[in-house]
Amino acid sequence: MNILHKNLFDNLPQKQKDEIFEEILSTDNLRVERIISDGQKSPDNFWYDQDENEFVVLLQGSAVVEFEDNDAVHLKAGDYLYLPAKMKHRVKATDDKIKTVWLAVFFNGNSLLT
Repeated sequence: MNILHKNLFDNLPQKQKDEIFEEILSTDNLRVERIISDGQKSPDNFWYDQDENEFVVLLQGSAVVEFEDNDAVHLKAGDYLYLPAKMKHRVKATDDKIKTVWLAVFFNGNSLLT
């Protein structure tokens, strides 16, 4: 049996220019990533328009996720967000004082959320 044992807070970089996206687990219908932000945000006029559903948990730091209709969600450690496929969104801001660590789960098919 293969066991994967790591800590999501290990090996956080001191300071980085760009966000870091690290794939942790991947199957045909599911992908799990650790994302590390350090004050980064999406470029102006850029929108994520993903073919997959996304469930994201903010583990540390804070962030603001903005939607195409100008609504925004302010996230703090422990908050989670479900984004259905094709929902246009962008990262408006991330914490510039401490690392923002996200756990993102991407999956295909219908959501089990009600």
